[in-house]
Amino acid sequence: MRVTWFGHSAFRLDFGGKAVLIDPFFTGNPAFTGDKKEATKGVTHILLTHGHSDHIGDTADIAKELDIPVASHFEICMWLNGKGVKKIDPMNIGGTTDQGGFTVTLVRADHSSTMIEDGQFAVMGNPGGLIVKAAGEPTVYHIGDTDIFSDMALINEIHQPQIAMVPVGDRFTMGGKIAGMAVKRFFKGLKTAIPCHYGSFPIIDQTPDKFVAEMQGGDVKVVVPEKNKAVEV
Repeated sequence: MRVTWFGHSAFRLDFGGKAVLIDPFFTGNPAFTGDKKEATKGVTHILLTHGHSDHIGDTADIAKELDIPVASHFEICMWLNGKGVKKIDPMNIGGTTDQGGFTVTLVRADHSSTMIEDGQFAVMGNPGGLIVKAAGEPTVYHIGDTDIFSDMALINEIHQPQIAMVPVGDRFTMGGKIAGMAVKRFFKGLKTAIPCHYGSFPIIDQTPDKFVAEMQGGDVKVVVPEKNKAVEV
């Protein structure tokens, strides 16, 4: 599996002939320095953790241009459908859907999920994390935006992720020290942790250093990928 980080919480997974975008925030993302056309080339699916603009990002434009499905919370899918996205696969927390070659499960996250348009708030359902499973590939857990919570241990027991994208930027999510505590305490069997949700906006932490420091001496490999460059995991 190849994992590409585009800054903030935007990722691309390439495996088994699939190319999956997670939270594709390109336009307006200060941390994205790549080319949007190149980043989305060959993409087959979009998955979304929750309904904030820095996570939904360019979903509507990409989904319509490439004619690809979006899997996410029911409310987000209905909102996107109203924006002209035809291929939607609505879900909710605890549910699993077959995407053809892989499955995605929505799991709990402690955060919020609203979209503000023209001064009005649109309800976008509950926030979540994403579990991506494919035969012969490592199970991926994009934790989404969240604080630490003890049921992370139950998520780990049920899904046994091997790769996790972990928010570490503080203010809107866990900070690096608490994120490290969450990984060490609750994710037994995890092989690789990839920090995210940092370095984009000035009001959140600019580096993953606190997370990296907290993870030192543990069994989990911390990978801090270079933006816009795929890494094998």
